Amino acid sequence: MDKNLSEEDSDNIDWDTEDELEIQDTTFSSCRDLRTTGQYAISGDGEASSSSAPGQSKFIQEFVVMGFTEESIAKAIEQNGENSDLVLDALLTLKAIEDSPEEQPSASPHLEPCINSDDSSSEYNENFLDDVYEEDSWSSDSDFCINSAKQCYIKEESSSLSEKEQTLLFLENMGYPVEEVSIAMERCGPEASVAELTDFICAAQMARAEDPYLPEDVKPKLNHMIGSGGYKKRKMFNQLCKSKKPRAIFDEETIRLPKPMIGFGVPTESVPAIVQRTLPDQAFGPPFFYYENVALAPKGVWDTISRFLYDIEPEFVDSKYFCATARKRGYIHNLPIENRFPLLPLPPRTINEALPLTKKWWPSWDPRTKLNCLQTAIGSARLTDRIRKAVEAFDGEPPMRVQKYVLDQCRKWNLVWVGRNKVAPLEPDEFEMLLGFPKNHTRGGGISRTDRYKSLGNSFQVDTVAYHLSVLKDMFPNGMNVLSLFSGIGGAEVALYRLGIQLNNVVSVEKSEVNRNIVRSWWEQTNQKGNLIDFEDVQQLNGDRLEQLIDSFGGFDLLIGGSPCNNLAGSNRVSRDGLEGKESSLFYDYVRILDLVKSIMSRHR
Repeated sequence: MDKNLSEEDSDNIDWDTEDELEIQDTTFSSCRDLRTTGQYAISGDGEASSSSAPGQSKFIQEFVVMGFTEESIAKAIEQNGENSDLVLDALLTLKAIEDSPEEQPSASPHLEPCINSDDSSSEYNENFLDDVYEEDSWSSDSDFCINSAKQCYIKEESSSLSEKEQTLLFLENMGYPVEEVSIAMERCGPEASVAELTDFICAAQMARAEDPYLPEDVKPKLNHMIGSGGYKKRKMFNQLCKSKKPRAIFDEETIRLPKPMIGFGVPTESVPAIVQRTLPDQAFGPPFFYYENVALAPKGVWDTISRFLYDIEPEFVDSKYFCATARKRGYIHNLPIENRFPLLPLPPRTINEALPLTKKWWPSWDPRTKLNCLQTAIGSARLTDRIRKAVEAFDGEPPMRVQKYVLDQCRKWNLVWVGRNKVAPLEPDEFEMLLGFPKNHTRGGGISRTDRYKSLGNSFQVDTVAYHLSVLKDMFPNGMNVLSLFSGIGGAEVALYRLGIQLNNVVSVEKSEVNRNIVRSWWEQTNQKGNLIDFEDVQQLNGDRLEQLIDSFGGFDLLIGGSPCNNLAGSNRVSRDGLEGKESSLFYDYVRILDLVKSIMSRHR
């Protein structure tokens, strides 16, 4: 689903981003209660119109084209409100039950309404995103879907059983062996959801199937885990929630996000969090390496990343301590952490400081001082026009319900006030300034505004990265050789250049031609004296190619990069498969290349 956001606004966007959605797709159920105020009414989907009926017809039509009957759609809307995810889950639940007579009772199911636990405005604070990290926004929807079906099934057959027995019976009828269900319930605890239990069982089955020491005759057959034969692994779950892929669940999460998220210290805090650390022996030796990815990854992901990178403790940092926009990231590196210094001048750290022209028009009821994470898409002209009309309908301050709607949209899309009752999305050069890039950095590739937003949304925050890399300046007075993996628009290269570190040789690996053009243009505009070598694909860097590169200029001083986080980001509600996802599995190429470089360079010493 590819939307043109400059022409049409939709809450069901395909977020083509390598970042988590800082503000979740909140359901504005309280906005559904807005009545006509003056000329306008704001309906559940955020439309400003003279009537809510056209908006509702469009909402219903969205599901009619999927093949659902108007009667079932109306019933789902009545029970769940105009929330696309919950209505779709309810419809899928009903369809799955009707289509699975062998697994469900013939009685007509009753879909219980979902009550939103919190419709309050999303506040910018330390706790909000950590709550998202602990329980992804879609997981509760998936649990609703499963638990609704579970209740329907159990209602007829096991009303007298305990909750534990009901869960056991439900999973047994899904096709799972009783002994495996019992073990999963014991290991996951009495409060575990059905989704967590099925994930645990699946993980155990796959582990046994891959165990080289387990006799073949007792291994589960992976190709029979789904379907009418064998275990029928997750058959019911996939039928009910086929639009949402479940994340991997781990027994224990050993790495948790700190509060505040300042890593081993930031320049704006008077006392650093940590002044020294001890690295594992295998992490020493050239080259220095630096790895970055989203902090709000699925549970267990950072534990795996750390394990593959010599068990080094991640450094979690939010860029709001460096600039006026949030960007929660995790970094694993073997750099020293003493004697860091920031780029000067220090960037503005509030919205009004970064965008002073907005101060005149900023309403007193908008409490924002920081922007949320900059994404790859922007709010549309239709949305900003709706907001203007909604606010202009009142002489003074709009009522709380309208304020809530406007603030939710402003936070979600990082809209700023540019005139009386007028909001607008950030311009590309404002993105560049907030992320620490020079003005017009992304114009160098000769690309469209849409591509500029996409490239910037997937980039480093330069000031944050430069603070970590600053320790290299005195260590390499004659310049560095850098291997930059997943280079994007050259955030690492810009950070080193702004630190005053000479770039002797840079091997840049980046799939996007647009991004490669941006880096090449920046290289030429800044009159770099060194060599820039381009590669399109990390898989082109095998042992022979790396050996040739290392022979040509004596090895690398720094290996830096952040592998794609498409399958890690909270905004990915379709394929959040963790490090096993199609894109994010490229993390293992980062590890492969790092190991090859260390091995080749150790032989050359």
